[in-house]
Amino acid sequence: MMQEVLTALQVRPGGRYADGTLGGAGHAAAILTASAPNGWLFGCDRDGDAVEVARTRLAGFAGRCEIQRGNFAELAVLAGTIRYDGVLLDLGVSSYQLDTAGRGFSFQQDGPLDMRLDTRQEMTAADLVNGLAVEELADIFWTLGDEPQARRFARAIEHDRQERPFRTTAQLAGLIERLSPRNGRKSHPATRVFQALRLAVNDEMGALDRGLAAALGLLQPGGRLAVITFHSLEDRRVKEFGRAQARDYTFPGEVDVPELRQPRTPELRWVQRKAATPGAAELADNPRSRSAQLRVMEKL
Repeated sequence: MMQEVLTALQVRPGGRYADGTLGGAGHAAAILTASAPNGWLFGCDRDGDAVEVARTRLAGFAGRCEIQRGNFAELAVLAGTIRYDGVLLDLGVSSYQLDTAGRGFSFQQDGPLDMRLDTRQEMTAADLVNGLAVEELADIFWTLGDEPQARRFARAIEHDRQERPFRTTAQLAGLIERLSPRNGRKSHPATRVFQALRLAVNDEMGALDRGLAAALGLLQPGGRLAVITFHSLEDRRVKEFGRAQARDYTFPGEVDVPELRQPRTPELRWVQRKAATPGAAELADNPRSRSAQLRVMEKL
């Protein structure tokens, strides 16, 4: 969604931008090109491989960008004290991560049951699968994967790991497929379980909450926040954040009781209520983008 992102962020010469999820640096390179000759970009990523790829790809923009390894949840610290005209968060995992068996994100290739976005982190997916109680595993599968068979899968994992700990993606995917045969379905039956484990291993929802708040703090008035999500859990969290920051009131607790509302000054406005989605050309070129949704907010 390259052009959509450039339009959403209103990239212009001399602008200052932050990319909290560099990945292959495609968006970063496009932003730097569109903001030439004197635009500036800060970029970070949790993945050390992605950071090295970004440094190589952006070498031609030396003097106009800064690249660090770090979690976008820490943008408030990483990106310094300057104010930005736009911040981009492109959530989820990259094609490189999915296609690299050794990273353990994919059930389509056999690899270690890892799933760490930052390999400096100690906890892996194998640690969760082999160490959590049935109730904890089921809760992860249900809350982070919307998996209707969460408890059944968790009980089966607990049974099998007593004889042989889970070490590989094929071992876990094979168990799920035996319990829930594919029977012609397009999606693999382990899709939701793998998503849930990845989100849990990397605390992706917690990072998203912290990253959205940090991005808002970095923006100057009129600056844009663009967020690309790939599943409903992320998208729901982004919408909740946008709604809360766009309201002219707040309320105690989690339930909005009109009688308890307190006035506040809104901090954001929605640039467009409806999410932008990939066009036909992009879908043909990159089928994995089919679930992408771009939401855009502007700081008041």
